[in-house]
Amino acid sequence: MNQRLQAFQQWLQEQHISFAIITSTPNVFYLSGFYSDPHERLLALVVFPNEEPILVCPQMEAGQAKRSGWHYSLIGYSDIENPWELISEHVTKRQPAADRIAVEKTHLSLERYEQLCTYFSARSTINAEEKLRELRMMKDEQEVSILRQAAALADLGVEVGVKAIAEGKTELEIIAAIEYELKKQGVREMSFATMVLTGQKTADPHGTPGLAAIQKGDFVLFDLGVVLDGYCSDITRTVVFGKPSDEQKRIYETVLKAQLAAIAASKPGAAAGTVDQAARQIIEQAGYGSYFTHRVGHGLGIEIHEYPSMNATNAMALEQGMVFTIEPGIYVPSIGGVRIEDDVLITNDGVEILTSYPKELITL
Repeated sequence: MNQRLQAFQQWLQEQHISFAIITSTPNVFYLSGFYSDPHERLLALVVFPNEEPILVCPQMEAGQAKRSGWHYSLIGYSDIENPWELISEHVTKRQPAADRIAVEKTHLSLERYEQLCTYFSARSTINAEEKLRELRMMKDEQEVSILRQAAALADLGVEVGVKAIAEGKTELEIIAAIEYELKKQGVREMSFATMVLTGQKTADPHGTPGLAAIQKGDFVLFDLGVVLDGYCSDITRTVVFGKPSDEQKRIYETVLKAQLAAIAASKPGAAAGTVDQAARQIIEQAGYGSYFTHRVGHGLGIEIHEYPSMNATNAMALEQGMVFTIEPGIYVPSIGGVRIEDDVLITNDGVEILTSYPKELITL
């Protein structure tokens, strides 16, 4: 049995939990190695403290589950079967009386919770998410290797996008060029909807790309990432098309200085909040504090946003194996916005930057 399942089983034993039923795609993948998006159908992993787990998926995906390396019990159900009834039959053979059941409370819908209660009369339900977040925060060597490769592909995406910039080209045209090239490199899925913004639209941190055409003097902001073997990358770079104004230069230099300070603050034992504070202090001192409207970063892994949250109040100590983004920004509505983002890994004695596309101000 893999070390992730063993660690989770150990927690079940310590908490005297009868069994856990995990239903979110990322956590099922983390524990089982099987990745599936079954849409409205149920995907579940039943984990016991001392017995082999059970994977539950639509019958049409059972073959894929086996090919993924799953060698334990597997329930493949058809569209006319009730998977909860099948789960109950298998589980009660091992746990005739379930007293405490662990679930993902933020993921389990009310409808599925009612099904769970129909088939199992446990006294209490325990939230398994905190433990799973704790396990997933610490990346092992295999995960880090995949994240490095995903970061390199994100670098390529920005490189392609920058080369595609030309006056009159639209945001969506540049996105098409980026994703076409990444598809040719074997990327099946992006981490999130690729963002290319130009002009004053760059002042919206989560803007929506469209048919806006690039003009001389515009900031052009790229925010993108890929999914590789189940793991995400995330990079942001901002360039200027044409000659930048003095104010654009000042904003860019401030963000870059803030980002480098945040990277320098990222080391084992430091509180996560100090990374945000290091960047925020520089931006505030430059007079742009009210234009930095989000946390400095977020954990990164199977999901694009994981733990830890790199906000100013997070006192969690950084540890070797944590991977997160560092992405300060300044967004001035009348001028535009700048964000610079890297994926970083906490190492024994500091930090490794996984993304490597140049960060000095690029003018085209």
